[in-house]
Amino acid sequence: MSEKLGILVSSDKHLDYLVKLTSAAHIKGKEVRIFFTGKGVLLTQKPEFEMLVGKADIKLCDVSFRSLGLQGNLPGLGFKDFATQAKNAEMIKECDRYVVF
Repeated sequence: MSEKLGILVSSDKHLDYLVKLTSAAHIKGKEVRIFFTGKGVLLTQKPEFEMLVGKADIKLCDVSFRSLGLQGNLPGLGFKDFATQAKNAEMIKECDRYVVF
C-alpha cells in the first residue's frame, strides 16, 4: 500500500513549490492528492498547472472556481473533479501526510 500525501492549496502563490513537491512524491511512488480552494483555484489558469496532471489526483472547490469568475475546462480534470469542501475533508481523513500552501 503506497503512502498518501494530501495537499491543500488555498493561496495563489508557490505553484513552483507545489509542482516540485508533487513531482518528487510521485517519483518516490507516493499517491498524491491535491485540493484547490479559495484563491488557490487561480493557479489552474497558469500553464505550469499542467505539470501536475498525471502525477496527482486533483480536485478543486467548485464554489471558489465560480466565485472568482472562472469557467471552462481544465487540463486533466473532468466534471467530477469540481467538488465541495466535503472532498477536502475526505482527503484529510485518507492521507498519511497533509501539507497546506
